[in-house]
Amino acid sequence: MNQENQKIINGLIIDPIIFTQKFVKACDVCICSGECCYYGVYTDKSEYEKILSVKDRIIKSMDDSQTKNVEDWFEEEQEDSDFPSGIAVGTEVYNGKCVFLDKQGFCTLQKIAIEDGEHKWKYKPLYCILFPLVIFEGKLTIDDEHLNRMHYCNKSINQVSTIFETCKNELKFVLGEEGFKELEEYRNEYFKLNKKKDHEAA
Repeated sequence: MNQENQKIINGLIIDPIIFTQKFVKACDVCICSGECCYYGVYTDKSEYEKILSVKDRIIKSMDDSQTKNVEDWFEEEQEDSDFPSGIAVGTEVYNGKCVFLDKQGFCTLQKIAIEDGEHKWKYKPLYCILFPLVIFEGKLTIDDEHLNRMHYCNKSINQVSTIFETCKNELKFVLGEEGFKELEEYRNEYFKLNKKKDHEAA
């Protein structure tokens, strides 16, 4: 797709691969033990600060496979224009998984939000919420490098849906309800255009 035909919604360039890339029907940590969280994640500085603001609550909910030493939770800050603040802070890996992933494969950040009656993604970094989607250089696309590391989600036998179908709530979260409606319209236009091209080429 050339630059003139790029679809932009809420400031993000939409990569149409999200309409066709196959993926699992739904996330189920009982199957994969939160495999996508093994490598940690980059957080925006504001997300990093929000997490630290509830560090005592997080520590209370951690199990013996996790480090309760706050100094071991994050890497050093680095500049990154894909983050709203311009600063990214990576979570550390401890015991072969993200410091916030417990031994059952559940995210402690999501767990405490649910336990406290908050929205499940209140403390969860955007890039955790979005996977296998990612925002790269202003484009909403597929984190194929990370996806290729997976032992369950990247197997064709398990990919019975598309990322668009599986990640509707995540797409609504990042684009908003109106933005998601615009995305649905773009998806319909995309398939209609490609069907026409296929017919003309036949």
